[in-house]
Amino acid sequence: MTTVRETSENPSPSRRAVIGWGGAGLALGAAAAGGVTAAVTGRKDVATVADTGSAVPFHGPHQAGIATAVQDRLHFAAFDVKTKDRAELIQLLKDWTRAAERMTAGREVGEGAYGGLPEAPPDDTGEALGLKPSRLTLTIGFGPSLFDGRFGLADRRPAALVDLPKFPKDNLDPARSDGDLCIQACADDPQVAVHAIRNLARIGFGKVAVRWSQLGFGKTSSTTPDAQTPRNLFGFKDGTRNIAGTETDRLDRFVWVSGKDASWMDGGSYMVARRIRMHIETWDRTPLAEQEDIFGRDKQEGAPVGKAKEHDEPFLKAMKPDSHVRLAHPDSNGGATILRRGYSFTDGTDGLGRLEAGLFFLAYQRDVRTGFIPVQTSLARSDALNEYTQHVGSAIFAIPPGVRNTDDWWGRELFA
Repeated sequence: MTTVRETSENPSPSRRAVIGWGGAGLALGAAAAGGVTAAVTGRKDVATVADTGSAVPFHGPHQAGIATAVQDRLHFAAFDVKTKDRAELIQLLKDWTRAAERMTAGREVGEGAYGGLPEAPPDDTGEALGLKPSRLTLTIGFGPSLFDGRFGLADRRPAALVDLPKFPKDNLDPARSDGDLCIQACADDPQVAVHAIRNLARIGFGKVAVRWSQLGFGKTSSTTPDAQTPRNLFGFKDGTRNIAGTETDRLDRFVWVSGKDASWMDGGSYMVARRIRMHIETWDRTPLAEQEDIFGRDKQEGAPVGKAKEHDEPFLKAMKPDSHVRLAHPDSNGGATILRRGYSFTDGTDGLGRLEAGLFFLAYQRDVRTGFIPVQTSLARSDALNEYTQHVGSAIFAIPPGVRNTDDWWGRELFA
């Protein structure tokens, strides 16, 4: 990443203000280099990201990392707020915003990773030096617990920021659930994504603490209609009917908040994160015909039952009543539609010789009460896939609108 010193148009916390940023102590897993993907511009031009290392614009009416073409890698982190000082929390959000502006542009945090005061830790950790932006996006969210009264926000909690119900067969780990804040870092280079979370955690040291985090690879859904549909760890194409980043009418209808519920959320969205354990070994011993019946699509093409092509309109009644596609389809859920940005994960083994692997499911919607909740209620009740999966982590966050310019900051409308 190129070192760019600050100008008056792009201020950043001074070195004196960030001497205490170091030592957050994130435990970060090793990740392999990202593969070649396609980035789609507003004109639908396709370029090889590995060659361009392009940057995604940070400013805009909506946060990047939602309708943005899905990147190869994820580092997601949920934080608990430790400070009880409202002003200190606001300053942290401002500092995070300035750092995010720089990192998404391929620049170092603050005054950089070297060349500063030898008596103080550098502002940037340095592991992304020389790397391209890799389409890094940073997306912030506010959890229900942030509105508990500590910061005078109790009456500003949106009605749509509900506590998720306990669904049948959930086995949620509190240590991998919830959080006051979240940051979703997506990039085509895993080191760029990890670097971003690490530096934001350092900036927040003493004010916030990482509650839990998740590394992800192999995107399991796409917001790019012309790209090949990715596959999940069960080998099936996933997210065939996902909302595309170019479908502005569907985004307005199903993803972006209009502000009628809470004015500070106008242009924002609501995210549900679910860590889903996949029982790989059991699935791998399941006959192909049964696998296809469970999903309601064939494994090679991804075509729905009775159809020839992946994108053919499914005939739901031709599928088994408990097939995943049939139960998840909008026609089975009163039209409920969500935008998916899931990733696969593998976190070693479970101590019994089985892979600790699965899907880190991320869903964005205008209102979880008409989006994720009805869909998951239907799936949790009777989805045949439940024999091979279990939801072990869960969180919901209000995703505020985008940062409009260099004077704006994450959450400004909430604290106004």
